[in-house]
Formats: sequence, C-alpha cells, structure tokens
Amino acid sequence: MVAELLDWIEVASVSGTEAPFTDLARRALERRGLDVEPIDVGAGRASLFARVGSPRVVLCTHLDTVPPWFGARADRTHVHGRGACDAKGVALAMAEASRRLVDGGLGDFGLLWTVGEEVDSDGALAAQRALVSGALELDQAPSFIVVGEPTGNRFVRGHKGMLRAALRAKGVPSHSSDPRGPSAVHALVGCCARLIGQDWGQHPVFGAGSLNVGVIAGGVADNVVAGEAHADLLVRAVEGPKEVEARLRGGLSGEVELDVHVRYGPVEFLVPEGEPAEVVAFGTDAPYLPAWGQPLLMGPGDIADAHTEHERIAIGELERGIARYVDLVPALLERAVAQGTRG
Repeated sequence: MVAELLDWIEVASVSGTEAPFTDLARRALERRGLDVEPIDVGAGRASLFARVGSPRVVLCTHLDTVPPWFGARADRTHVHGRGACDAKGVALAMAEASRRLVDGGLGDFGLLWTVGEEVDSDGALAAQRALVSGALELDQAPSFIVVGEPTGNRFVRGHKGMLRAALRAKGVPSHSSDPRGPSAVHALVGCCARLIGQDWGQHPVFGAGSLNVGVIAGGVADNVVAGEAHADLLVRAVEGPKEVEARLRGGLSGEVELDVHVRYGPVEFLVPEGEPAEVVAFGTDAPYLPAWGQPLLMGPGDIADAHTEHERIAIGELERGIARYVDLVPALLERAVAQGTRG
C-alpha cells in the first residue's frame, strides 16, 4: 500500500496536467476488478468512472493536486509528498476498499475520480453532464455518493459555500509627478480594504463567513500611475450566492469591476446514525454532483497537512480509511435497497 502511494505521488498531477496520473489510476482500478470508463473533460483530460454492476453507492475523490509538485518519501509513520493526503491517499484507500469488496463478492458500487477539483471542478461538472444525459448508461442514478477529502476519517455535517472571483480595476496612466489618474492600484486597494473589513455573515451551523484576497497585482512602475490592476479573492460563504455577490458589489467603486468564476452556497451532508460529525470550511466537488445521490463526506488524512510544503498522511490513517469504506459501502447499499423498496 505504501509503495503504491509513493508511486502515485511521483506522477505529478497538478490541476490541468492530470492525464499521466489518470492513466495510472485507470490501470490501478482495472487491476482491482472494476470496469473503468473515462469521462471526457476536454484538452486531453478525463475523469474516471469505475463500477461493479449498476452502482447504487459511489466513492468519489479527485486526482488533481495544487502546485507545486514535490516528490514522495516514507518513514515509519507517514507518507510524504504532494497529494499524499489531498487526495491521492484518499483515492488509494478507496481503491483498496474496492478490491476487498470485489473479492468479497459485493456488487453495485462504483468510484468517481475527478480532475480539476482544486481549480474549477470541471471534471465533476463533466461527470454530472454525463450522468444526466445518459452517456454513462446506468439503470438508475446512484443513491449515495461518498466524497473523500482528508477529514481524519470522521464524517462531516456540512461545509461552507464558496465564491471565487476577480476584481479588475481600470485607471488612466500618467507620470506620478502629475497624477491625473485615477490610479487602478489605488482604486483596487481601496476596494480590497473595504471588503476585508466587511462582515461576511453568520450561520448557526456553519459559523462565520470569511474573505481572502489571495492575489493582487497591477501597475508597471513606482513612478507611473497605474492603468490596470487585478485581485483574485475567495469567500468561504455561509450565505447563498446572491447574498454573497451583493456584499461584494457593495464594496466596489466606479473603477473596479467584479468577475465571478465559481459560486455555491453551504452544503449539508448525510451523517450515519450514531456518528459524531463536524462542520468544515474547505470546499469539495459535492455541489457539482447533485444527480449522483445524497452526499456524505469522509476520508483519511488531516486537512491541516493539505496544500502545504510538508503534506503527508499517516499510514495508520490510510488503514483506518480503508476499513471505514469497506464497512460503509455495504451499509449504504442496504439503505439504498430499503429506500427503493419503500418507494
């Protein structure tokens, strides 16, 4: 298990460049006895749908990672490297659980592994279109989809929504000794200051909303009034997309425009009876896969290790994650059958 995860990490799959790792992942699933079908995303990229029978339960995670890529190593307790916990370790736990389930004779479950989750979830959107259009030729839509992210193998009650956007400011370039302007940089900085100081809402379950200005750039020199500037921002939302966008637009000036890329509201997940659950701030592919069944969220790894220069996953976490998925899939299949019978 550790050796295979090390091999997976060594194949870089930063968002947009997933194709070599997708091919490796496809072969790994086929070796475990699943039928694998690519879902075209365009530009030579594909998500993967693997199945045994007609899936009523689907395990879902993503194949892409954030940059920069760095290689793998292991010690006695952890596997280290980009994607170790977000989310190649999760994918390996799902693959190993699937092997055990197939060897045990279980059918009617599947795996959906997407590309692009770290950027715009285009792999999930392609999977949603393929299912709704009938391109996947399923007898019926799945009843449950288990989204895998590093949650410490604990179930999650919900996660905040997200709004990704760009602010674009236009100014009038001039010599800084005669600043006729307006300056695009000054307008943008003023807008960002207003937004950073703003309240982003409160929710009894999801807590406080927040805004992060992650990128800001513009201008050409310190002695030139800037003609252009832009900023990329992300809101962790506890309100609906319309309310969040209205808050953003309320902080704009005449020189600054808003370009929204991604937006969705808070997401609630099914939690099995008797399981403790928490609320998280990070996002997932779940909002883009409504046709794939009622969502659950659970996987091995610690989100505090994701997207960092020390990304890692505990080997014990991986083993517990496999066992959790092995127990969860049959329980959800039984629940799906019972719901179908009542229906």
